[in-house]
Amino acid sequence: MAGQQLNMSTQPVVAGPAPKTKKKDIVLENDKPSKVWLALLICGILGILGGIACIVIVFVLPPEELAELEFPTIPSTTEEDKIYSDLTGLEVASKTDKTLPTFCIQTPNGTDGARPQAGLDKAGVIFEAIAEAGITRMAAIYQGPTQAVIGPIRSLRLYYLQWDTPFDCTIVHAGGADDALAAVRNGGYKDMTENYTYMYRGTTGTRRWNNLFTSATLLNQFAADYGYKTSTVRGFSRMTPTESKKARIDATVAEKLNIIKPATLNTSEVKPTAPNVVIRFGAVQTYNVRYTYNAKTNTYDRTYENDNINQILTCPDADRGKVDPEKICQQTILSPSVVVAMVVEEKRAWDNYHEDITAVGSGEAYIFQNGIMIHGGWSKPTVNDQIKFNDANGKEILLAPGQTIVEAVPTYGAIQY
Repeated sequence: MAGQQLNMSTQPVVAGPAPKTKKKDIVLENDKPSKVWLALLICGILGILGGIACIVIVFVLPPEELAELEFPTIPSTTEEDKIYSDLTGLEVASKTDKTLPTFCIQTPNGTDGARPQAGLDKAGVIFEAIAEAGITRMAAIYQGPTQAVIGPIRSLRLYYLQWDTPFDCTIVHAGGADDALAAVRNGGYKDMTENYTYMYRGTTGTRRWNNLFTSATLLNQFAADYGYKTSTVRGFSRMTPTESKKARIDATVAEKLNIIKPATLNTSEVKPTAPNVVIRFGAVQTYNVRYTYNAKTNTYDRTYENDNINQILTCPDADRGKVDPEKICQQTILSPSVVVAMVVEEKRAWDNYHEDITAVGSGEAYIFQNGIMIHGGWSKPTVNDQIKFNDANGKEILLAPGQTIVEAVPTYGAIQY
């Protein structure tokens, strides 16, 4: 595995004729036309009459009556007619699915009862960054959620809010840093903070204070009660599923790399294989993560650097009431389709405890998808703008469809592959 520390200078990555069939003779009985000849005669007459009818329709009917006629159409099934989610880039059934209410849920990742989290496998996009004292936290984004348990839920930071903004989501949190709460109050956000109408406390003792949960039913009820019927999601720029399939690294795809390696891109900047990726947020191995490319699923299996599998709880898509996830959910592994390591400026906040991360601006980025790695940059000009990813020549990088995890790695951290 080649390695790269962020505080070091960056090297650019990059048959015969068909058999004759014997005709069957048409048999005539008593010199009279058979039923076959009679059928042919009838068909011919009908054909002539049909042709006459078409001539009458086209040349005799007035134009205004011709315009009112309804002719059958064949539904189109071209790639352009398919509908894709603005959150994940995956195909959805209808345009209504593109505008379902969206929720951005603050999800803890500490070792103090937060793990395993419930529902993270169904989040379309996840932002992970340090929240405090080297401990990471996630902003998990769901659209039209259906699962029975989601959480736990913890407090908000300003930079998570700034990443959330383009997704037009309800901000789901339990309090937060002062600057983040002020921004929510004054910014016109859809806000769902800690309450016991749309959230509930679990009873599993090992979770301690990380026991605040919600569900798809409760989230959708909140949206209905407050009139938040739709969301206008401004997601990442994506490839279509067909384009992404052609961009896979595996040798079974004849057009491999044609999409992610345009003529303007130096091939040295695209690393053909990146089977293992290590994201180091800091010195604490408990929060550093490793992603291993799974060619069978075309996803990246996530473990912690101390080799603990990042197991989460996948929960049923049904209303089970206010229940502990351990009672109804099953363990699985978090395996996103895309991993983005985004280098950010980070420092202690004014209270000398919370983190202050630069979410608006630009920096380096490493995109891992389809078994390849592209080194480029990220940019977010304003809070309302979505992040754009570009290669070394400034060409926009389209992300593969599917779940995407964006890792905000401080400049003192490291990205190894």
